[in-house]
Amino acid sequence: MAGKPTVYDVAAHAGVSIATVSRVLTRPEDVRASTQERVLAAVRELRYVPSGSARGLASRRTGVLGLFLPGVDAVEDLSDPAIDADRPVEVRLDPARPGQRLGADLYFEAVLRGCELEAWRQGFSLMISVGRGRSPESLEIALSDLAGKVDGLAVIAQSAPHDVLKRIGDSIPVVYLAGQRSGDDFDHITVRNREGMRALTEHLIDAHGIRDPMYLTGPFDSPDDAERYGGFAEALEGRGINPTALPVLHGEFSRERARAVAADLIAGGRLPRALVCANDQMALGVLDALGAAGLRVPDDVIVTGFDGIDDGTRSTPRLTTVRQPMLELGRAAVRAMVARLNAPDLAPANAELPVTVLLRESCEGPLPPLP
Repeated sequence: MAGKPTVYDVAAHAGVSIATVSRVLTRPEDVRASTQERVLAAVRELRYVPSGSARGLASRRTGVLGLFLPGVDAVEDLSDPAIDADRPVEVRLDPARPGQRLGADLYFEAVLRGCELEAWRQGFSLMISVGRGRSPESLEIALSDLAGKVDGLAVIAQSAPHDVLKRIGDSIPVVYLAGQRSGDDFDHITVRNREGMRALTEHLIDAHGIRDPMYLTGPFDSPDDAERYGGFAEALEGRGINPTALPVLHGEFSRERARAVAADLIAGGRLPRALVCANDQMALGVLDALGAAGLRVPDDVIVTGFDGIDDGTRSTPRLTTVRQPMLELGRAAVRAMVARLNAPDLAPANAELPVTVLLRESCEGPLPPLP
């Protein structure tokens, strides 16, 4: 056969219509098994590869969804467990589990994997772009270029200008992930940052008598951190403690930076009884510095984090944290994009996923392992 085989060639070779070939390649569950076998045999024999661009012209879709990340922070589980978005924040002990299987390592990796899994489930591919290190002009160009290649776009909070996303949202579905509600321009999926940090801080005050915790904050423009600090302050105020009288330290969500901040506190003899960190990576940096100085956690200093990354289960001691459903955050973003593709006139949706406070050894001391 001269030239590349076409869908017409496959249909003729299999003795079926072009529409049947299309159904076998896109919706095989709608076609009898015997017909599927004939069409796929023709595809293999002719070495036919469907044209994505031609299919896109016909359907006005690319079959690709986009994810735009502010940076990359260096699962085989395909189940889709239901999450009760109305349940209250749970505070519970988290004993060590021998042989416990770990999933993704870091926040962005887990969100990315969730997007990948749900895109696969929904029959889409995923295209990823990263905003780190770009000028405002090149950022807008990168966003526009990505938007022109995909059917929908998920964006992590603060990684792209709102006006650019608003313009893109006039053409394709845009889903805003994390941070505070972005208004009525986009679907928005976040987690209960404020409630989770409030519950954790209340536990420190009520169960451990902590009256003067220090807060280690992330970047000044992080909406997630603003919500977490809000929960920290609410817990203090609710127990009669003035949060503005307590120091706030800047760790930039960085393990290295938090390690240096903690080393300065140690050197200056200013360590508090508890350090409440706005993410797990900073908490791990604090543990690094305390361990290097020969200080005991939690006997000398209690350390807590937020996110629930797997490194917190491998640290010594294991890290008390607020676990957010990072994998589910990515999956929910894809579901929102697909829902809006199928029903463009839906009102913007705002979903807030639950979190869980996991009390581990960095706060509670030795915990018995589960049998």
